[in-house]
Amino acid sequence: MSTFVFKAMDLAGAKASGEVDAESKQAVADQLKARNLIVLDIAAKHSSREINIELFQKIKAAELTIMTRQMSTMVSSGMTILRALYVLEAQTENKKLQETIMGVRRDVEAGLPLSDAFARHPKVFDPLYVAMTRAGETGGVLDSALLRVADQLEKADSLRRQVKSAMAYPIVVLSFALLVLLALVAFIVPVFVGVFADLGGELPSITQFTVLLSKILTGYWYLLFGVTFGVVYAFRRWKRSDRGRRQWDRFRLRIPFKIGDIVQKIALARWSRTLSALVSGGVPILQALDITGKTAGNDVVEQAMIDVIANVKAGGTIAAPLKNAPVFPGMVCSMVAVGEETGSLDSMLAKIADFYEDQVDAAVKSLTSILEPLMIVVIGAIVGFIVISMYLPLFKVYDQIG
Repeated sequence: MSTFVFKAMDLAGAKASGEVDAESKQAVADQLKARNLIVLDIAAKHSSREINIELFQKIKAAELTIMTRQMSTMVSSGMTILRALYVLEAQTENKKLQETIMGVRRDVEAGLPLSDAFARHPKVFDPLYVAMTRAGETGGVLDSALLRVADQLEKADSLRRQVKSAMAYPIVVLSFALLVLLALVAFIVPVFVGVFADLGGELPSITQFTVLLSKILTGYWYLLFGVTFGVVYAFRRWKRSDRGRRQWDRFRLRIPFKIGDIVQKIALARWSRTLSALVSGGVPILQALDITGKTAGNDVVEQAMIDVIANVKAGGTIAAPLKNAPVFPGMVCSMVAVGEETGSLDSMLAKIADFYEDQVDAAVKSLTSILEPLMIVVIGAIVGFIVISMYLPLFKVYDQIG
């Protein structure tokens, strides 16, 4: 498929121009005629020879949220979707997001609905984004649907930043401990090795282990990098597989030191917030459940949604199958059941999300207070092991002299 630049005119004489992705010029002409446009010129767009220096640039959640809010505001003010996309394309600073908006604008110019144009960029617009946009288009409330999407993106980003900020301290401390260990083994231990050679005799086991570790680090450092890279690559590949993802998600829920509890609470907050947004946005319940399972970020929740969908198709409720899934506490099942009975499922799910987001905040603070003394113990144990292993032979010689 190639990109073509066209110039056309409508029946009133107003000129139109733009870009369209199509198989041929004839296909472009057919699309324009279907839009009641008179074709003036169609030409193939030449690809740019410039190197894309923004290859690794990412679209931040905050940038996507701002774009969505701006589009909602423009649509609610009566501006056409196409003109709103032109405005967003012109004022967006992130090159990758600008290119994405440009692609969406081309598809809309070619006659695609906005939701279908979003769906052609799955790395930027997830299924929830597309489904809520489509529901807004169907119900004629696109502006409010986009506003709900922006709120959802903002909540999800806030939860993600909250967890990242809490994990920053343990990561920094562990990284520092690793650097200290590497420095001691690479620079301090070799100094003692020469002393041990002059002393003679057999070294204690822990000293032999430390010396061996120093020789490997200083003489075969490239093997350590290779092994580390191989382990990380194998782990990531295993985690991407269906079996590996299932096993990893189940393991994360069982990690001690309250980490498993935090993972569960994050999954529940994301699940309830997403389902609430979809239900309130007018998305059909079966589609909402399917999207919620796929975007929950945990295979255990996704498998539970498969059972829920099967039960709803058979005429049952959402709450009943949730009772059989260990990841959903009894409180969640009861509140969902009440929401179904009273017809206020979306607001009940929003309350569940608020509750678990507060729980995540409290649990993360509690985890941080536990990890702080634990990190001190870990660093002390590392340094203490190196010091003891180096001085133990000297103490042994001192005892023999005495």
